Amino acid sequence: MKIEGTGLLVRIYIGESDQWHGKPLYRAIVEFLRERGIAGATVLRGIEGYGAKAHLHTTRILRLSEDLPVLIEVVDQEDRLRGVLSELDGMVSDGLITLERVEVIAYRPRREEA
Repeated sequence: MKIEGTGLLVRIYIGESDQWHGKPLYRAIVEFLRERGIAGATVLRGIEGYGAKAHLHTTRILRLSEDLPVLIEVVDQEDRLRGVLSELDGMVSDGLITLERVEVIAYRPRREEA
């Protein structure tokens, strides 16, 4: 797969405990994107944050949360990502999805060692 020039970055902000059909939502989203042939996705676990309800989620020992913030970042060509946005929107019942244009400098697999 080749990506060059302008692409889209999708960011999906959810909670660690969010579920989709009995599995963690972040895992379900990554599996969904992989099945659809999207270039790649990265899941990042936050140490602190809050969302629309202003409920603080934190790793601080006195307020330890079991529902830490999770961010999924996805980059691909615009047409490919726009093609899956409605399905992603249906999966995220409590969270935030954003889009922004990005310039892709390089996207390549690791070279096989001889």
